[in-house]
Amino acid sequence: MSEEKNILLPNPSKLVVSSSPHLHKGNDVQKIMIHVIIALIPACLVGIYVFGWSAAQVLIITIISCVLIEAISLKLIGKSQNALKDGTAVLTGMLLAMNLSASTPWWVCVIGALLAIVLAKQLFGGLGYNPFNPALVARVGLLIGFPTFLTSWAPTKSMLSSTHIDAVTCATPLYQIPLTLKNGTTEILSYTNMDLFLGNIPGSLGETSALALLIGGLYLIVMKIVCWRIPAFFIGGVAVIAGIHHMIEPKTTLTITQHLFSGGLFIGAFFMATDMVTSPETKKGAIIFALGCAIVTYSIRVWGAYPEGVSFAILFMNAFTPLIDRLAANKPFGHIVTEN
Repeated sequence: MSEEKNILLPNPSKLVVSSSPHLHKGNDVQKIMIHVIIALIPACLVGIYVFGWSAAQVLIITIISCVLIEAISLKLIGKSQNALKDGTAVLTGMLLAMNLSASTPWWVCVIGALLAIVLAKQLFGGLGYNPFNPALVARVGLLIGFPTFLTSWAPTKSMLSSTHIDAVTCATPLYQIPLTLKNGTTEILSYTNMDLFLGNIPGSLGETSALALLIGGLYLIVMKIVCWRIPAFFIGGVAVIAGIHHMIEPKTTLTITQHLFSGGLFIGAFFMATDMVTSPETKKGAIIFALGCAIVTYSIRVWGAYPEGVSFAILFMNAFTPLIDRLAANKPFGHIVTEN
């Protein structure tokens, strides 16, 4: 008769019961926000260089407004002020500023911060519960409520030094910019691909330097803060659609590079469509989401009534994120497909 073996069971008093995930990479919300803020700094610096002190003012006002409004909101709903330490309010303020012109009045910046923090974030329960990107909700809200301020761009410092410009009024931030001169006449300026890529053009702070945004976006991908699939398929999708359309109608459509380097495509693809809360979690879902953003963006740019389609496209696809995640969810190991 074999010797009976003792079965050792764990001591129940030493077991720790917790919800998933049980393995962590060491990142938390604060560290992730710091990385994204660092990635945005090059584009912010280029915006300040191109537009001057007025761009810095917009950045400062939106950041301070978002932080103060979030502090007041947390106080009113009885939540701890420690939530301010995660840096999400600062990042929301930066992203909001990148969606505004350097000539935006201070009170419009404050209203934008109110829309982003209260309407798009806190009313849904705070960070992690918002279905839509807060900065984009604010941008679209301001565009609908104050279209003049959202489609009138401050001239760059180089434009002010070379021409007598009173204002920059544009129906679209893409490629051709109508300029209203002080004598009342209008002059159309066109920009080279290099102008668009480097960022010495009118537009919102986040529509200037594609190079600075690309540097920040690559930093986020290298640091594994964002999924590369969303920016790659978003930008690539717009490039493919624009290329096909331009081949069919070369005289009436913009080229691939003009579509890629102008407007808000780069900041949308790298910094907003990749928002962890409002974008799909699966690899397949990320691709579907990004391609949807590309199709809607191009459709609005070419056939829509609004000047830029990136903001609307991302918000539109944000609404489909839960459905995309459900359809693209991976089947568990051992799953048996049943036939109806």
